[in-house]
Amino acid sequence: MFEKILIANRGEIALRVIRACREMGIASVAVHSTADADAMHVRMADEAICIGPPPSPQSYLSFPAIISACEVTGAQAIHPGYGFLSENASFVQVVEDHGLTFIGPRAEHIRVMGDKITAKDTMKALGVPCVPGSEGGVPDLETAQKLGAEIGYPVIVKATAGGGGRGMKVAHTAEEMERAFQTARSEAKNAFGNDEVYIEKYLTTPRHIEIQVFGDGKGNAVHLGERDCSLQRRHQKVLEEAPGPVITPAERAEIGKVCADAVARINYAGAGTIEFLYEKGEFYFIEMNTRLQVEHPVTEAVFGVDLVREQIRVAEGLPLSFTQEDLQISGHAIEVRINAEKIPEFAPRPGRISQYHAPGGLGVRMDSALFNGYVVPPYYDSLIGKLIVHGRDRPEALARLARALGELIVDGIDTSIPLFHDLLAEPDIQTGNYTIHWLESWLKERYATP
Repeated sequence: MFEKILIANRGEIALRVIRACREMGIASVAVHSTADADAMHVRMADEAICIGPPPSPQSYLSFPAIISACEVTGAQAIHPGYGFLSENASFVQVVEDHGLTFIGPRAEHIRVMGDKITAKDTMKALGVPCVPGSEGGVPDLETAQKLGAEIGYPVIVKATAGGGGRGMKVAHTAEEMERAFQTARSEAKNAFGNDEVYIEKYLTTPRHIEIQVFGDGKGNAVHLGERDCSLQRRHQKVLEEAPGPVITPAERAEIGKVCADAVARINYAGAGTIEFLYEKGEFYFIEMNTRLQVEHPVTEAVFGVDLVREQIRVAEGLPLSFTQEDLQISGHAIEVRINAEKIPEFAPRPGRISQYHAPGGLGVRMDSALFNGYVVPPYYDSLIGKLIVHGRDRPEALARLARALGELIVDGIDTSIPLFHDLLAEPDIQTGNYTIHWLESWLKERYATP
């Protein structure tokens, strides 16, 4: 058993890992930049150590700083949370080279799934359904135009090293291909230092469905159903729910087994999420995230499991604490992401919290590192909290979400809370009748200027 774990992250996810460690009797070490010296994860950990100035490359992304923190504190393992170094294969290798344990997948799996072309080829070979598209990177415009004609428009040009919606452009016609191809390559080069792109069929009315998988690294794996993450703006998720409103039990069992079998065959270790576009009863693989997801709490709610605890157990070499037969869905859960942003611009709004009150009551969970007087720093992601609700069914979960949002108080800065009040009044949200394009169309219509 680990005696001490260092959490290489900040904010609510660092708190989430600290709480799991405490329940397991494991000491926790928080790392922090100078900007986070007064942060809640620093206050709650058993130990805390400053690893550098506010810029992430000099603190939360610094290999030497984090490894040194382990050596100074005697931590035996590192939990990366999500973001930062959670999907950095080079970091995993450095951790292992120093005799430490990375609480997550092996470097080889992170590396394979980090390149979208290799990931797609790997998943196709494992029997996972994929979106029709190029067999690899597209070297030039002429090839792109030829592929567009073969696949059939519309198509989407994507950066192979992409993420967060960058390096992605849609071409609805052959005439639009040149601009989409050149723009995607330029964005990819600027954002990732790699201008390689590939092309896929662009689905017009898909939902974003992701399957939670968990492997023990020894050829055994399970799936924990799906999450529907279709409410997105610029490819950034806003609201997630489990189970998906339109997925049938038969579809869930079938695609879940395909995903669990795939990760079992490669001896995958720990938590992973296989993401799909879903349209007209068909699933199309888009990417795999080799880490814990921001939206993991909705899966925990409907299955009654602790995914962070399970990550730690698997990293210790223990078997999974549940079988596929043990995993039965109970009720419905919804998560909304509370960001320090001004709506409708979605512009970041850091600043001091003058008053904070978390909602409570039956079926309500608030994952946040906020407190009265806390200053949200301008250096990091704008996510400041996640409100998760669980009910016996979807209508009850929606009612509980409305009630919890009414109790939630975050004063002193602009937040995305008003957005969710407005969304819950929409019939399509109440019925679950939305696709990945719904939110952007709604925002354009609702906030259109004369």
